Amino acid sequence: MPATAPSHQPRRRRRTSRLLVAAATVVTAGALAAAALPASASTGGNGRGNDGQGQGHGQGRYQDIQLLSFNDLHGNLEPPAGSSGRVTEVQPDGTTETVDAGGVEYLATHLREARKGNRYSITAAGGDMVGASPLLSGLFHDEPTIEALNQLDLDVTSVGNHEFDEGARELARLQNGGCHPTEGCYTDKTFKGADFPYLAANVLDEKTKKPILKPYWVWKQSGVKVGFIGVTLEGTPGIVSAEGVKGLTFKDEVETINKYAKELQRQGVKSIVALIHEGGFPASSSYNYDCDSPGAGDGVSGPIVDIARNITPQVDALVTGHTHNAYVCTIPDPAGNPRTVTSASSFGRLYTDTTLTYDRATGDIARTSVKSANHVVTRDVPKAPDMTRLIDRWNTLAAPIGNRPVGYVTADINRDGTESPLGDLIADAQLAYGKEQDPETDLALMNPGGIRAPLTYAASGAEGDGVVTYAEAFTVQPFANTVNLKDYTGAQLIQVLKEQVSGPNEAAPKILQISSGLTYTLDLTKSGADRVVTDSIRLNGAPVDENATYRVASNSFLAGGGDGFTTLGEGTNESVGADDLAAFEQYLTANSSAGSPLAPPAADRITVVR
Repeated sequence: MPATAPSHQPRRRRRTSRLLVAAATVVTAGALAAAALPASASTGGNGRGNDGQGQGHGQGRYQDIQLLSFNDLHGNLEPPAGSSGRVTEVQPDGTTETVDAGGVEYLATHLREARKGNRYSITAAGGDMVGASPLLSGLFHDEPTIEALNQLDLDVTSVGNHEFDEGARELARLQNGGCHPTEGCYTDKTFKGADFPYLAANVLDEKTKKPILKPYWVWKQSGVKVGFIGVTLEGTPGIVSAEGVKGLTFKDEVETINKYAKELQRQGVKSIVALIHEGGFPASSSYNYDCDSPGAGDGVSGPIVDIARNITPQVDALVTGHTHNAYVCTIPDPAGNPRTVTSASSFGRLYTDTTLTYDRATGDIARTSVKSANHVVTRDVPKAPDMTRLIDRWNTLAAPIGNRPVGYVTADINRDGTESPLGDLIADAQLAYGKEQDPETDLALMNPGGIRAPLTYAASGAEGDGVVTYAEAFTVQPFANTVNLKDYTGAQLIQVLKEQVSGPNEAAPKILQISSGLTYTLDLTKSGADRVVTDSIRLNGAPVDENATYRVASNSFLAGGGDGFTTLGEGTNESVGADDLAAFEQYLTANSSAGSPLAPPAADRITVVR
């Protein structure tokens, strides 16, 4: 995801039935300075445990606890392609380099190596483990990812907004197990579900007013207790389709965490970590930049800053996510004391290793001794054999569908930037589809957050360079939204463009990707809605007439007013078409061949003034 915008995504409706029938390690300067602790502080014996059994011999007052964390995996079991599979690393001389990263076979190896010698080790996640997943996981309703997380020994995770892509019932199935209600079982074994708890403290059933899943969970080991409270962003209903959150209420993150922190304190649990699926925007794209330069937390902005500043001091550390960014910061709590706030990018490219020093005398964390750093999931380590077997097993089922060629490209078609070549390509595909349904269709709009990966020229398997497979197209657009047509006045169309940079999108603009023929100037030296220069808006060279009617194609998430585009929800004369992936596939097939591959669009429809 771009560092300038949160990962706000629509719901994915599965197409499985139809288809099946048819080590770089850098300690950041953001880690807190270590306080002097008694010599008895230790990491304990070898081996990892979570059995709650006391072993009193040789225990000192202080005990180091290892907290390994990651977030926003999104079902990326295989190494992500293109820029989605790289991280930027700042070097000692100030230059930057990119490092290939990610893949659950490598993540498992890194986590297992990190745990060695740390009996007091916990692995936690910050939500969006599933949803918007590549075909290998998405085709099977993310059962492969839950199996992988079980084998990774994940202890606990918060829900994210994408855990609601298919609604609360499907989330409950991922937690508790059982075969899919319409697709059935994919193998001869019944899906067992997650053997770790999903936490949803701020997601309530509208009728019962109670959390739909556990609000918190307590890890216990040899007399040490650490509580975990899990929440997703309160704004989830605005970034997930209405069907996905039907019957649910999403409460304020801070109020919810503070409420359950008090409850844990009453139970004698003094050490508390919050898992929050909400995040921030770092000052640097390098994962190992100094987030606390020039002062604590100065290197990050966005929603997580206010959240962190208002969560009760009873909470000792925050594991965050959602924005797909990397940071290890210290942000003062309401008492003015520094507190560690971390995020490990996305897609399994990084993990965070945090040391929490537990004081057995008080049952609390010695906050001044917390150390934390992000680590790259490099691909220069051995693959975990059990993960390779898992991937191979599911790939055997997915291959007949995923390996089918659907198009050809001359080079990488990227999704990066204010306007991206891939965004333009998808918008053009939806415009072409719209014109087939209604020749009066004038333009198409695509939300950037719905584009999940680039199209890469290099072969991902045996298909050959330049070949776009169905699996690759699925990874780009995994949500199965429909392509809908609606009528808007010219005044409404202008308002839609202004909503990209105003209202809920003012702080983190969401620049729609636009079809050929629509052009305008985006002046980033201005503020709010004024950043869209009204007089510059043209359709096929002519100014947009505020009183005319325009037929617009967009995916069903946008057509419903998602991502803060309320005016798009006000369109009339709606026509619901086929799913957006089918439109994309159809366009690639019609406009490319082995002898005449498709070149990346120029991405020159929006003139950006900085």
